Amino acid sequence: MKNEELSLETMGLFGGESKFESSVKMVPYPQQAVYDNISDLRNLKKVQDRVPDDKVSDFQYDEDTVSLNVPPVGELKLRICDREEPKCVKFETLQSPVPFNVWIQVLPVDENSSKMKVTVKAELNPFIKGMVEKPLQEGVEKIADALAQVHYV
Repeated sequence: MKNEELSLETMGLFGGESKFESSVKMVPYPQQAVYDNISDLRNLKKVQDRVPDDKVSDFQYDEDTVSLNVPPVGELKLRICDREEPKCVKFETLQSPVPFNVWIQVLPVDENSSKMKVTVKAELNPFIKGMVEKPLQEGVEKIADALAQVHYV
């Protein structure tokens, strides 16, 4: 019998990767226009007035990063870590209680419209996953809904 090192991973306290995906959203704008807007976070200015003050505070952004305070989660800061023009923008957490990544994928439907999907991947232990799975899935869907309603012109 091999000696197995006892660690948090072998005890199951760190779970595997959890993935949360939105449904596919139709966007009535060309793929390139959508990509150009989501790949530069300064464009958040267009939707800043839609962010509810009672849900989010300290909302700040520049070209590559966005930070906000979301009670009861706390301070979140994300940075664009990869751009695959014109189809995908990937984000990583710089500050978060739980590290996660976000992908926003955009694919063409025709020359005047596209479709979009938001994916979040996080390392969650089974205990935490049970508590946050439903709110995270709902949050991913709300983000995708909001992104589908933006005027990408």
